[in-house]
Order: sequence, then structure tokens, then C-alpha cells
Amino acid sequence: MIPIRRVRRSRPPPRAGAFLLCLAAAPAWAAGSDVVGINLLWLALILMSARLFAPLAQRVGFPAVLGELLLGVVLGNLALVGFTGFEAIPKDPVIAFIAELGVIVLLLQIGLETRLADLIKVGPRALAVGLVGIVVPFVLGTWVVGPWLLPGLSHNAYLFLGATLSATSVGITGRVFRDLGKLDTPAARIVLGAAVIDDVLGLVILAVVSSLVQAGSVSVGQVGGIIAQAVIFLAGSIWIGRMIAPHSSRWLAQLDAGPSMLFAQVLATGLFLAWLAHAIGLAPIIGAFAAGLLFEPMFLRDFDRPAIVREIEPLLPKGEPALAERLLPILKKHGGHQHEHMIEPIGYFFVPVFFVLTGMQVDLKTLADPTVLGVGAGVTVAAIAGKLAAGLAAGSSGRWLVGWGMVPRGEVGLIFAMVGKQLGVMNEAMFSVIVMMVILTTLVTPPVLTALLKRRQ
Repeated sequence: MIPIRRVRRSRPPPRAGAFLLCLAAAPAWAAGSDVVGINLLWLALILMSARLFAPLAQRVGFPAVLGELLLGVVLGNLALVGFTGFEAIPKDPVIAFIAELGVIVLLLQIGLETRLADLIKVGPRALAVGLVGIVVPFVLGTWVVGPWLLPGLSHNAYLFLGATLSATSVGITGRVFRDLGKLDTPAARIVLGAAVIDDVLGLVILAVVSSLVQAGSVSVGQVGGIIAQAVIFLAGSIWIGRMIAPHSSRWLAQLDAGPSMLFAQVLATGLFLAWLAHAIGLAPIIGAFAAGLLFEPMFLRDFDRPAIVREIEPLLPKGEPALAERLLPILKKHGGHQHEHMIEPIGYFFVPVFFVLTGMQVDLKTLADPTVLGVGAGVTVAAIAGKLAAGLAAGSSGRWLVGWGMVPRGEVGLIFAMVGKQLGVMNEAMFSVIVMMVILTTLVTPPVLTALLKRRQ
């Protein structure tokens, strides 16, 4: 008798149909829920949708962050095709707070993966890039593009346009560099340093322009005070923090030497410095980034010893003379990045919420007006050109990489625009133009950066 082999039928791959059905029915379910139930449902949908869209973006050669941004654009504009209810998500204060935590955690991760000594090495170039990245876009927006493409507005409106063009969103660029493992390159360090400088100078410009609109004048003392606050905060928090962190780590390790204590220390430090930055009028992400710079690589006593043993075993041939040299990279890998690995899981939860919510604030209806579309395209070209000019100050570290790394305006540009709208300086047409510029600079940067980085490999 010939034995008959049973052919195992492979199960069909999971389909996204059931999830999309849940997504479509979500507004109806949320309508009958309380506040807690609504937020739980929204978070579940955002996280799973982000996990579905990010791999799709990576398969076509784009970074995961672009998939999350595009997902937000889709969810935020489903009302255009008849699915209502999702437009309430960006206005929810709980979701907005979680998104803010997301960008804080992201900048804390980037700070943990950045060595202060490496950042200091590129300090002069980062300062030059930051200054050019502020001055050139501000001049283009205030005295060139604004009066040319949006004639008839007040000078204060053009000042706010210039201020918005000078903004930079480090979260998007930092995520691209981090996803591709390029945070340790000179170009990435210059972009990070210049972005911090841009944040500080951008806040100075915003404060000065707002004072001009409200009071009609601004004093040199006010400008100097803002700059002094920013410098004292950054230098003081890093200097004092790096003196305290080793001692506090040893003291806390005596209470609990497990990973939970280290996790709590790193995250609490990031949240505290983010709060302190916000309290003195700076962006919280500056405080989170500064907190990440405080923690040096861990000592050998904190290494993950079982993992090291597993990697050492294949490297133990008899009579190997250079064994210590071959083991050094393994020791550095497990010891120097323990902080980053511990924060990684919390980033999986919070960070996608920030990028999805950023995309949801994009209103595609603003693109329906051909006039707004044309003016927005012109302003976007000027916005990109202004930041690419900043890349020229990067020298041999990668002019195009640095320039494009400074391009995205993201949530920072939207904040500047909202302030101008609240002060009554911007009309709806100008606000729509700025929103379009923010959309395009945010969406175009990740694929361009990815292509440039892959070309340099």
C-alpha cells in the first residue's frame, strides 16, 4: 500500500479586512462610550493602524514615520468620503497629551543615543547651520515671498510668515536618522545641534514678533532675557545633571539594582527636564533631549552578563591572541546602550501617537482652492530653499543631508501659525497656505532623507 501523505494546508495570512471594518465602525461605537472608553478605543486604533501602515511604507522604500504621518492624514480626512467621527481625535486633550509625551520620549531616546562629546565637536558648524537656517527663511518670508505671493497684508502678517518659515521640527528628522541607524553620523549630530539652536532662536523670534503685534515695540532686554534663559537652562541642566547622575545612579542601585530602577531614573529625569523647559518658556523637547545627554554608558557591573556569555562562546578558539580586542565591541554594545534599550518599549506606545496625530491635523480641504494651492506651493519652495541654504554651512559633513534634515516644520510650524491666528494677524487664506507648507515639508522630508542616506552607504 502506498502511504498517502497528508498535505497540510497553510492557513491564509491574516487579512486587514476585519480591522478596517472595526476602523469604519469605530465612530459609531465611540458615540455611545464615556470619555475613558472613547480614548481607549482611539488609542487601540491608532497603535494598530500605525503598525499596519509603517511596514507598508518600508516595503516601498519609505521610512516608517512617513507611513504614520500618511495614516494620520487619511484618518483626519475620512469625513471627505462620508466617514465622520474621526475629526474629534485631534481635539481630544487626553490624546493630545499622550502625543506630546510621544515626542518627549522620542527626543529622550535620541539624546540617550547621542554622546555630548560628539555633539560638542560639531558645535561651531551646528551653530552656523542654525543661524543660517533661521535668518534666511525669515528674510525670505518677511520681505520676499510674503509681499510677492500674498500682497495687501499687514507687515505684522509677513513677520509671522517669516517666523513660521524659520521653524524646524527635529522630531521627524531625528526619527528618520534613528530608524536608519545613522544618529552617530556627523550630519545627524549637526542637524540635532542646529535644531536645538533653531528652537531657541525660533522662540526668540516668536516672542519678539508677538510683542510687536501686541505692544507695537520690543526691548533689547526682553530679547536678551529669552536668550539668557535658554542658554542657562541648556548649559546648567547638562553641567549639573552630569555631576549628579553618576552619584544618584550608585545611590539608587543600592536600593534596587534591577532594571526597573534605572528605567524610572532615566524616564523621570526626562520628564522633569521637559517640565522645567516648559516652565521657563522653552519647548519641552529641548529638556527631554538634554536629559538624554546626561547618562553616560553603563559600567561593566551593569552589563547583561548572560547575553555577553552567549556571544563570547563562539569566539573562544584555543590560543587566540587577540581575544580581548574581539570582545570589546560586544562589551560596548551591551553596556553602552542599556538605557536606550530600556526606553525602547515605551516609545513603541507613545511615539506613533504623536506622528499619527500630527498627520490628522492636516486638512486636505485647504488644497481645494487653486489660488491657495499655487501660493502654498510657492511658499513651500521658499521654505525648502531657506533650509537648504543652511546646509551649505555644514561643510564636508553632508550639505544636502543637513539641509534636508532642517526642512520639516511639523508641529512647530503649526504652533507658530496658531499663535498668529489667535492674535488676529493671519486671515484664513494665509493660515491655509502655512498649513499646506507644513504638510508638504513634513511629508517630503522622510523619503528624501532616506534616499540620501542610502546613497551614501
